[in-house]
Amino acid sequence: MNVVVSNEKKDLLSSLDIDIIKSISGTYNATDIVSMFKSFFYNKMILDVTALNNYKDLQTYEELAKGLDPTKIIFLLPENSSLCTPNFLSQLITLGIYNFTTSVDGIKYLFKKPNTLESVEHIQKLAIKNSIINRDNNTTNNTNTFNNENNVRNENNVEENVKVTGKVSDGVTIIGFSDVTDGAGATTLIYMLRKELSYIYGNEHVVGVELDKNDFSIFRDKNLFTIKSGEMNSFIEKHKNISIILVDLNKCKDTKFCNDVLYLLEPSTIKLNKLVMRNNMVFDLLKNKKIILNKSLLSSNDVSDFETETGLRVFYNMPPLDERKKNSILNEFLSKLGLVNSNSSNSNRIFGLFRR
Repeated sequence: MNVVVSNEKKDLLSSLDIDIIKSISGTYNATDIVSMFKSFFYNKMILDVTALNNYKDLQTYEELAKGLDPTKIIFLLPENSSLCTPNFLSQLITLGIYNFTTSVDGIKYLFKKPNTLESVEHIQKLAIKNSIINRDNNTTNNTNTFNNENNVRNENNVEENVKVTGKVSDGVTIIGFSDVTDGAGATTLIYMLRKELSYIYGNEHVVGVELDKNDFSIFRDKNLFTIKSGEMNSFIEKHKNISIILVDLNKCKDTKFCNDVLYLLEPSTIKLNKLVMRNNMVFDLLKNKKIILNKSLLSSNDVSDFETETGLRVFYNMPPLDERKKNSILNEFLSKLGLVNSNSSNSNRIFGLFRR
């Protein structure tokens, strides 16, 4: 059974289709909430934070996290408020508070699939990036924040903390892409991501590499390269001043040169069935990997069912995209990877990462 603590969002929370054993409405001190529920047995607490006195004060959340189990609380935050920024959310994460959203749909998703630290660590990376940008701007008054980030990356090791995994080769971030289902779309996705990143880092600072195939030639992009697997180390050495290298791994099994590897699945019935027919242990092998559902038509509920059936955690659910157009969803995806900065005042972008 579950409890609901509401105030401004009372009407919104009344639409929740969950078993409720206790519901209160009004404004309370954090100590009052702890006192009421510390010895009360419940499965989840849905907490409209406007029911908390001083809900914009981090100390309020510290008191809650000390007195109650924060993993059992789903925090409903006011949309577009100062709470919905990487800086504030990062501080909540430090307190062990991982489950927060701005919508009923978000509550339903977190109810079925609670966040872990891994689910929200990208927000902490964004907060670190913002801190670096603000510090650099204060000293140089340079409005080009991403150029500032590149300077910091070359001069200060703190930038390593916001890489995808922290493993850096001569300052280059290397992301590998591996198609798990046949034709999952790594080649085209890399092409689109390289274009998106080039708007930020500069066209010459982001390249794509495919190993042992020649599919990139179709795009006629001079910053997409085709090499043999054994040439990868020399390629990295030759391009050590590049900011980001995106690698289509194809059949290459040696991924030690990558900072991170993304595993792409096209979640159609025929593709998944073919995959399992080839190897019925494939989902066990993919556990704890970064799984991207690519060219996916699945809803958030479908993704939850997929995770339950396969035992995998989906890192991102990417819909079919037109490679001839600029797709804003790619920026959201790159933000989650920690490769680009997100607009910290736009809470929809942050929480969209959880609800997708």
